Amino acid sequence: MDSTQARLTLGAVAVTLVLWASAFVAIRHLGDSVSPGALSLGRLLVAAAVLGLMVLRRPRRWPARRDLPLLVACGVLWFGVYNVALNASEQRIDAGTAAMLVQIGPIIVALLAAVFLGEPLTRWLVIGAAIGFSGVAVIGLGGSGGGAVDVGGVALAALAAVTYGAGIITQKPLLSRLPALEVTFLACLIGAVVCLPWAGDLASTARTATPGTLALIAYLGIFPTAIAFSTWGWALARHDAGRLALTTFLVPVIATVLGWAFLGELPASTAWLGGVLCVLGVLLTRRRGSDRRSRRETAAEQVPA
Repeated sequence: MDSTQARLTLGAVAVTLVLWASAFVAIRHLGDSVSPGALSLGRLLVAAAVLGLMVLRRPRRWPARRDLPLLVACGVLWFGVYNVALNASEQRIDAGTAAMLVQIGPIIVALLAAVFLGEPLTRWLVIGAAIGFSGVAVIGLGGSGGGAVDVGGVALAALAAVTYGAGIITQKPLLSRLPALEVTFLACLIGAVVCLPWAGDLASTARTATPGTLALIAYLGIFPTAIAFSTWGWALARHDAGRLALTTFLVPVIATVLGWAFLGELPASTAWLGGVLCVLGVLLTRRRGSDRRSRRETAAEQVPA
């Protein structure tokens, strides 16, 4: 990867992280006024409309039949189930805590990438995964003991993390053959189909919601979804899944700062400890050994995907 492409990739990742972090805060703010399914459907419909206009303005390359199973899996898991689970979790827990829990997604990505994408499986990956998942347990147990964190919300955020990780793994092979824009657009449409059971809730919301609520739904569709997923897909097509997913450990930090600034919320003390364990686990999963094989694997990962 040359220096220009490296800077562009870094910029794409930075845009993605800030916009994804802002989504946690926006979702938390809307939690009392919009149901999880309606919010997911509205967000995905807006994103699909924006992405559709972008796709139609240039030459397109659509997926072949062999790509459809991965595309459907990505749309169902990451764009459908992930959104509903995350929205539901943030009706119970604050934005910063939700972002910390979703942080175990990179660990899941690393584990699945080792199995399905042939990326290295090391002892540090196993150790890091154990520590990261212990962080989830700390957050959940802290809530059950002191009432600071809702256990149901923790479970829903963990489900979101699992579907996020699986979504990246199904997306990665598609991006080696298809443009990120087409993949994101079609995945949004598939996710919207998954959320159609909440179409009635969305229609009711559209009739009764304040302009501010509708604007925030539109924001979620345009910025954290249409733009951020496209910049992420562009970067993912040029970098290996496990190493790129590591950068998302910054999302909880950004989301916590934004949540404090705009909502006046901060995670409970146990959530901070659990979040630190989650981040430490992610960092350890990417630690490399000093043997020759590990050096060869690290060098190979510098080749653009």
